[in-house]
Amino acid sequence: MNYTDYIKPELLVLIPALYFLGEILKSSFKLDHNKIPLAFGISGIILSSIWVLAVSKIAHYQDALMAIFIALVQGLLCAGTAVYGYEILKQHKQQKDALQNVKPD
Repeated sequence: MNYTDYIKPELLVLIPALYFLGEILKSSFKLDHNKIPLAFGISGIILSSIWVLAVSKIAHYQDALMAIFIALVQGLLCAGTAVYGYEILKQHKQQKDALQNVKPD
């Protein structure tokens, strides 16, 4: 399986966009680290909803329900991937800092 089996290729751009949005929120609004995943989730759902509504033909209520479902799932998948990437980079930086503070014997 490929990651594009889960996240639509057109929405992959949301992952770095959400990451940078999180950095902006954290530095500008002093957003607590615990609230970053929530901000990613809400932003991902909103941005993916805009894309889904822009590319979908909604003729019946079933089309609308499918568009809502796709927007929610895609937004959450992109947000989850952005949070995962954020955590990997944060841990890498912490390990790098810890290694620099270790004094050789």
